[in-house]
Amino acid sequence: MNAINIEDDDKPLRYSDSGNVHMDFHVATNTTIDFIIKNFGLEAMDQIFSRVGKDVYVDVRRHLMEGNAGELLKHWRHFFDRENADYNIDISDTEIVLTVRHCTAYHHVKNIVPKVSEHFCDQTIKTNNAMADGTPFSIDTEVTGPGSCRQIIRKRL
Repeated sequence: MNAINIEDDDKPLRYSDSGNVHMDFHVATNTTIDFIIKNFGLEAMDQIFSRVGKDVYVDVRRHLMEGNAGELLKHWRHFFDRENADYNIDISDTEIVLTVRHCTAYHHVKNIVPKVSEHFCDQTIKTNNAMADGTPFSIDTEVTGPGSCRQIIRKRL
């Protein structure tokens, strides 16, 4: 198996805000997820997340299509650092593993609203699947506990 390419093209991320993080964005997302599922169904929410993975993260996806996982790594580092998440990234020749021990977004929502949507982490799972769709990579996302997960990028066989 060929090693995973993680070239950094030194271009800034398409979305690389550096200002104050307004964590209540995640609360709004949580509420929106439940609203859409209640009113339009889970399939509609999945379609929205798929569009996010393909259309919003178009630059990350383009890099993945070209066989380069470097833009996704840059994206992860930027946003998890920005939100002070407890995470690490392990890189080997065959896989890249993002381990999130404490997702700041999830725990902020948990502290603000009565209930975190049971589909809150679907935004990561479904968006990752859409970003990887048709690329040389798969991205497997495993929720390991409340506000923790492992995301693994591998080359497809």
